[in-house]
Amino acid sequence: MSNHNKLSVFISLILRHKPEVINIKLDEFGYANVDQLINGIFKSGKHIDRNILQEIVEQDKKKRYSFNETKTLIRANQGHSINVNVPLEKKAPPEYLFHGTAEKSINSISQQGINKMNRLYVHLSDNEETAYHVGKRHGKVIILKIATKRMFDEGYEFLLSENGVWLVDVVPTQYIVNLNER
Repeated sequence: MSNHNKLSVFISLILRHKPEVINIKLDEFGYANVDQLINGIFKSGKHIDRNILQEIVEQDKKKRYSFNETKTLIRANQGHSINVNVPLEKKAPPEYLFHGTAEKSINSISQQGINKMNRLYVHLSDNEETAYHVGKRHGKVIILKIATKRMFDEGYEFLLSENGVWLVDVVPTQYIVNLNER
């Protein structure tokens, strides 16, 4: 893992879950002051400056982070376990979306559906490849195909984050269409 990747993971921890790790606060919309973020990360023993932070934001394939217009504030676009008010677009999903998970989670999912666990939402993607990359962090990958249009038609609300991740509160078992091992 490159230094930028390690920094990105650390920034994700701070902006999504634990800003207190470097003794900063997020505003109600999940934004952190860029100078405070850089200073806090630097004081924790990691080398970072504005240029490195800019590179991390621009090069992140998942588009996890965004700056405000003046680049004085930064936030994670989704994936929070802390309560923040990131603007999300309510939107009708496509017919199917996908969720990558580990094989070890399948028994629980087959009984309880997909739950948000310690996050604010269940994350879904519009393609199997992205779902695979999400799931591989947790072990042998299972890709679940979700009948999201049917869920939407039956009253479930879907949100779309700035970086294209679909969010929903829960996916009950009856909407899981199939399981694909990879």
